[in-house]
Amino acid sequence: MKLTIFVNSKKYEFEEIDPNMRLVDLLRDKLGITSVKIGCENGTCGVCTVLVDGVPVRSCITPVSKVNGKKILTVEGLGTPENPHPLQKFFIEYDAVQCGFCTPAMILYGYYIVKKNPDVTKEEIKKMISPVLCRCTGYIPIIEAIKAYADFVKRRREK
Repeated sequence: MKLTIFVNSKKYEFEEIDPNMRLVDLLRDKLGITSVKIGCENGTCGVCTVLVDGVPVRSCITPVSKVNGKKILTVEGLGTPENPHPLQKFFIEYDAVQCGFCTPAMILYGYYIVKKNPDVTKEEIKKMISPVLCRCTGYIPIIEAIKAYADFVKRRREK
């Protein structure tokens, strides 16, 4: 099949690609985007999460045929080491990064959550990040970082 996707605002076209190829493999192997992790490979752990047209999607169980023409956001599309996104700064400030394996997916979930509702509560954040498994942080620093980002967005909105 022919595939056109927009990854981090950049257009990619593939003339001939297996429609059943997993999105995670396309991102990692063809585009070199290694922030998208491979964990369980069956959609359970959520570390492969990316945003497709603004919605969290588990890329290990998503065939590329389902994303033709769509916009895909990975953590690289939010910020860079030289110019990190505010949410990435909050993850660092709140020590929400330990081994880093789940971090890209958690940041994308946080971005999605706050974009959807900047008035989100810590309890709502806790429920909404549950699709991503973290084995290191105990989730509290992640929840705190996302809540700090939500408060930051609210303050900017009120100005």
